[in-house]
Amino acid sequence: MELARKELGGEALLINARPSAPETRYLGAYEVVFGLVPAEQATVPPPATGEEAFRAELSELRRQMDRLTLTRADSPAGPQSGPAPPDELHPSLTEKLAQGTRLDQLFRTAPGIGRQVALVGPPGSGKTSTLVKLAARYGVARRRTTQILTADVNRIAAADQLRTLAAILGIPCEVTDTPLVLSHQLELFRSKELVLIDTPGFGFREMEDASELAVFLATQPEMETHLVLSASMKPSDMGRVVDSYAIFRPSKLIFTHVDETARYGALISEASRQDLPISFLCTGQRIPDDLEEATVHRLTDLVLGGDFELRPMLRKGAAA
Repeated sequence: MELARKELGGEALLINARPSAPETRYLGAYEVVFGLVPAEQATVPPPATGEEAFRAELSELRRQMDRLTLTRADSPAGPQSGPAPPDELHPSLTEKLAQGTRLDQLFRTAPGIGRQVALVGPPGSGKTSTLVKLAARYGVARRRTTQILTADVNRIAAADQLRTLAAILGIPCEVTDTPLVLSHQLELFRSKELVLIDTPGFGFREMEDASELAVFLATQPEMETHLVLSASMKPSDMGRVVDSYAIFRPSKLIFTHVDETARYGALISEASRQDLPISFLCTGQRIPDDLEEATVHRLTDLVLGGDFELRPMLRKGAAA
């Protein structure tokens, strides 16, 4: 009460107190909610309709997510600015553009997700925060029965962090430490309308450790695997990551940290080189607001708007 009154003032009201759920108990023994009602709004509002109550609940979830935003590993490339060099696009793509091929014919988009979805990618690419955004938008907002599974047992407190965010959304979260356990859990949660799987981030020298999980995910007929990449990576590094994660047989690409770079040619190059559609773009940490379904128009606009030295060549073949 003393802490609440320091933060909210002497009029702070105790709204609710309950024992913490098992997945959030490490944060404290009780969950306590305080509020403050301005004098001009002290009258009791009329009861909200079902739709209004649902919207209010989503707004509250967003506020809680903002307070518990995941700490993102610093990208080695970091934010970049300025025009992209002409070699930002793969030489084969540049040649096609010079021959008059339209830019929007060089890549594909496939927004949306299936029923079983696994996110794979290197450390710091934003898999966990992207997974929570997908859970909020395609699970909570659409009122689908959802289950989160995390195989990320390597990163310290990664499972606890995801459990906390899942608890805020009201979605159960289970840890799976081996492909065998994951297989049993997928069978156990077969009735769920949406199952989202978080995976460890494997570096270049750790791909041998990823082989068992990669083979398992690649052989699941219902599994849809998205490779999550940071848009701020150097094109050469991005190409190496995509090649190394080929063992997972990803079906789609997700690009995160889109707000941290002005160079977008590598996105188009890798999607075209691997013949993989782009599903989503992530432009920040807000959940689920900063998740954008990929469209041809949006990606074309990014390349034309950001890669200034490429614009004359690109506009020659791009659709208006």
